Amino acid sequence: MKTLEYPFDERSVRALRAGDAVAITGRIYTGRDKMHKFFADGGRLPVDFRDGALYHCGPVVVECDGGWRVVAAGPTTSVRENPYEPNFIAKTGVRLIIGKGGMDAATLAAMKKHGCVYIQAVGGAAALCAASVEKVAGVSMLEEFGAAEAIWHFDVKGFRGVVAMDAHGRSLFDEVAASSGERLCELQG
Repeated sequence: MKTLEYPFDERSVRALRAGDAVAITGRIYTGRDKMHKFFADGGRLPVDFRDGALYHCGPVVVECDGGWRVVAAGPTTSVRENPYEPNFIAKTGVRLIIGKGGMDAATLAAMKKHGCVYIQAVGGAAALCAASVEKVAGVSMLEEFGAAEAIWHFDVKGFRGVVAMDAHGRSLFDEVAASSGERLCELQG
């Protein structure tokens, strides 16, 4: 298990390899479709993603004792962000993208060029993911985007995942698809 602590510097991120298990500590920000579209249309983001982490997540967060409590924070399927992610990586300097299901070749190329990795979080384990959120440090664009699409500022400790796409151009998703395709051809004769 490799430990990653915010801010996530390029050297440490480039040292990661597809298949590495990681535990993330520090600030991560959520962002989904509305945030990506807003940024792509020229909107100015209210947080700085440089050397940071973007979590594709629409959490369930409730008000509690004058603050917020995260009830569920499972990953959202990342493929929806493919049209936006290469430009987002290039312009923001984000180092970690966290989600589920992987992303396309253009995003992988941007990760390689700019020093970013994709971390596969456990799908279907939203309560487990939420347990690593120690504090909701803030929320941006709640009124504009709604709770599921807002940019939540999470301080996490020991948030776990696996590097599934690395800054060297390797994608576990592509490897599984290729080997599955080969096996299917074998089975079909």
